Amino acid sequence: MIAWNRTPRRPLTCERPMPEHRIFTTSFASVYPLYVAKAERKGRTRAEVDEIILWLTGFSSEAFAAQLADQSDFRTFFAQAPAMNPARTSIKGVICGVRVEEVEDPLMREIRYLDKLIDELARGKAMAKILRH
Repeated sequence: MIAWNRTPRRPLTCERPMPEHRIFTTSFASVYPLYVAKAERKGRTRAEVDEIILWLTGFSSEAFAAQLADQSDFRTFFAQAPAMNPARTSIKGVICGVRVEEVEDPLMREIRYLDKLIDELARGKAMAKILRH
């Protein structure tokens, strides 16, 4: 009889943290032109995109321009936002096949809020309704 020296196997568990999504480390300035292009294709303006971003984050126009110039990533962009709009929690709906209000990761939820607002703009929704007035 052969005796095998076998160590017991460890149970398969998810002890390793999931790698973070690459959008978190993507420069906001690299995605911003895509938001503008999406809006402009549908007859909306860069000024409206900026208004949405400023409403959501509380940045002034100058501070927003500085974030773009600094090539801040999404994590930094949202972390340095002076006053995230409390009305953003009323943003509901589906973006990329996921309900915005059900996104668990706080940073990803903020990104999806912005995506949803830009989507509403591109679909022709009135600014007053987009900005939850």
